[in-house]
Amino acid sequence: MTGRMLEAIEEVIDVERPEVALVYGDTNSTLAGALAATKLHVPVAHVEAGLRSFNREMPEEINRVLTDHMSEVLFCPTTTAQTNLDKEGITANVHNVGDVMYDASLFAVEKMGQRDSILERLGLTAKAYVLCTIHRAENTDDKRKFAALLKLLQKVASDHCVVFPIHPRTRKAMENHGFSPGPIRVIDPVGYLDMNELLAGASEVYTDSGGLQKEAYFHRSPCVTLRGETEWVETIQAGWNRLWTEDRYEKRREIEEYGDGSAAEKIVEILEQWVSHRQ
Repeated sequence: MTGRMLEAIEEVIDVERPEVALVYGDTNSTLAGALAATKLHVPVAHVEAGLRSFNREMPEEINRVLTDHMSEVLFCPTTTAQTNLDKEGITANVHNVGDVMYDASLFAVEKMGQRDSILERLGLTAKAYVLCTIHRAENTDDKRKFAALLKLLQKVASDHCVVFPIHPRTRKAMENHGFSPGPIRVIDPVGYLDMNELLAGASEVYTDSGGLQKEAYFHRSPCVTLRGETEWVETIQAGWNRLWTEDRYEKRREIEEYGDGSAAEKIVEILEQWVSHRQ
């Protein structure tokens, strides 16, 4: 996957000759974009830089570390992320700008009231259901771990409606393992705006997604992370998130780390200044 993307992105860079290659997050496309640009001597700017789970078995962790070390401009969403970079010797052109995902969530909230409600379509009542997602290979490909997670969710479903928008790989893994969702309500994947409405209406969220952990907080929905660690330690410390291996949340407080919804504007301003100084 990464090899095919690397080849195709190089072709685009050859044609467009951008002043900067802007990559986001920790996906395979993030790493492919950074590698392609670096090979063609185009500077890389990384949004969501500095995140660390310190679990090198996660492909995302490798993608983050390599991309950060190839980047010439780094945009951190939190002070913890900036501290992580400092410990790795990355100190030049590092900016703590807040989280662009918070910008996007504010946009989603504005749009949610202008469209049909997914809660109405699914017959759900706000704060009367639990939302769940599982997609990481470390969970879906490990039969024993997947079985343990399903058992946990089925236990939750004995007292609450559990809504599970299922990732295609997760559905396939469930079939291959011979697992049944039991009382869990499995639905097809949903779009970004629908997911935000489901998050806002959930009484609790169970997920192995890094992004969803934060988005749950943006909507002030408590979250249980279905992993052994998280990159978003602020959500744990502030009592809005806990690992599934823990029994309780920390004392709850608001999180100021993620900014005021203007991260994107800050990134554009910094990039414009940085590019003009290079010319």
